[in-house]
Amino acid sequence: MLIEQTQVTVQTATGDLAIEIVKPKIAGYPNARFPGVVVWSEIYNVTGPVLRFANQIAAQGFIVACPYPFHELSGNVPIPYDTKGTDEGNAYKVKKLLSATDEDIKKTIDTLVAHPNCTGQIGATGMCYGGHLAFRTALDPRCKAAVCYFATDIHSSSLSPSGDDSLDKASRGEIKGEVVMIFGTQDGHVPLAGRTLIRDRLTNAGTKLSFLELQANHAFIRDEMSKGRFDAAISKVCFELLLETFTRTIGRDLGEPVEETKGDGKLVC
Repeated sequence: MLIEQTQVTVQTATGDLAIEIVKPKIAGYPNARFPGVVVWSEIYNVTGPVLRFANQIAAQGFIVACPYPFHELSGNVPIPYDTKGTDEGNAYKVKKLLSATDEDIKKTIDTLVAHPNCTGQIGATGMCYGGHLAFRTALDPRCKAAVCYFATDIHSSSLSPSGDDSLDKASRGEIKGEVVMIFGTQDGHVPLAGRTLIRDRLTNAGTKLSFLELQANHAFIRDEMSKGRFDAAISKVCFELLLETFTRTIGRDLGEPVEETKGDGKLVC
């Protein structure tokens, strides 16, 4: 499926937020409508690897919105994958106000819902810092599914100057949709204790959860070699899961959920 990319700018309390919009393009059908997916970037803003990830999703029949999360701190431009850029991005994720993050989430979903080519069915995904933002996007009741790649800082509640309440909110059952959490076992950003904490608290809250721990390092879906972590084979497996999740949850209008009568719990082979 062919795609096309445009950029829109929305106003926030902290300044202009640029959002890259990538949508399918079907010849002869300019009014075709597609489910929406918010793609959140790493601490480097919207870079080439992030846009290529968004392009892959859009080419499967989704309209994608990629916002620049540090627009008020570094502008609506990519941050280089070097030591200076890494230090800046790590500082920004602590410096950025949580209220500003939540406004960016709301404005990005608003942008998708208002787009004439969007059905209004919304999912979210992201990598690293963006994995946390996708998780936080799932707290919005309009978000039906989130696929969170190696979501940093959820276990430590350390976003913003005063910390964040993402896991606390999720632990209270505020995520109504489905969540897929993907981690690498070699990821020092989210160690075993942190992964276990996230899994246990989401499970205890009754979250619709899929939880994957793969033999890979942090940021293994980033298709560039500055850190030497890209694993195309594992990334392909994860992308198939992402497509299955989004196709099933937002790819069609399922109507309101109805609680099914459960059986006696006995396993029958």
